[in-house]
Amino acid sequence: MDRAEPAARVVRPDYPQIGERLRSRRQELHLSLRDLAERLGVSPSLISQIERGRANPSVSTLYAIVAELDISLDELLFDRRVERNAGDGTRPDESVQDAPSGPIQPANQRKRIRLASGVIWERLTTRSEPGTEFLYVIYEVGGASSPEDAYQRHSGHEWGYVLSGSLQVTIGFNEYVLQPGDAVSLDSTTPHRLVNVGDTPVHAIWFVEGRDSHDAARREAGARREPAAESEAEAEAPEPGSVAGLNRT
Repeated sequence: MDRAEPAARVVRPDYPQIGERLRSRRQELHLSLRDLAERLGVSPSLISQIERGRANPSVSTLYAIVAELDISLDELLFDRRVERNAGDGTRPDESVQDAPSGPIQPANQRKRIRLASGVIWERLTTRSEPGTEFLYVIYEVGGASSPEDAYQRHSGHEWGYVLSGSLQVTIGFNEYVLQPGDAVSLDSTTPHRLVNVGDTPVHAIWFVEGRDSHDAARREAGARREPAAESEAEAEAPEPGSVAGLNRT
């Protein structure tokens, strides 16, 4: 089961209250607490606590929630409202609430959320960028993307660059430790877990492309059009992720 962090430790003026949005979308899909919990592999009480603002999801549970409810991270975390077309399941790529505000994102005005297990995400764009997530992430001492026995996986591909601290990245059965200046590239569909193994917070830049199902389908279609190049790469690179400038444990 997922771990939760009491809301009393994370309340702040800019903290996005995701509970009401989660409940609204769940009810819109006519799902009970038990139904959603069973699909996510967590307890109904955890979903109830998140909806009431008494707990925060872990990174892995957050990804599972947005995938199961077919919403974007911005909709759930930052109240980016997206109108859905009835019948075909498609969605416009613009928000009715997230208006353009220029190309520069001031550091002191980032959208920010604290997740369970000591992880903080700050959005590095002024508005939602369809199909991508560009984040400044902080893993507090002992912070992890998921419980030790529960790796995360989702559609898309992600890249990370560590600014400070020691971040252990597990990709499938392989473990690596990233130090400042190290970078990682990995297929997000491969089970993976990130954890701070140092005695200071980890600060990093993270970029994810194709997390939602529409972008994943586009990426898969592109891969099918170039089978020769991909098969050659697979023959020389047996590992699902690639890591630059770091020590493998």
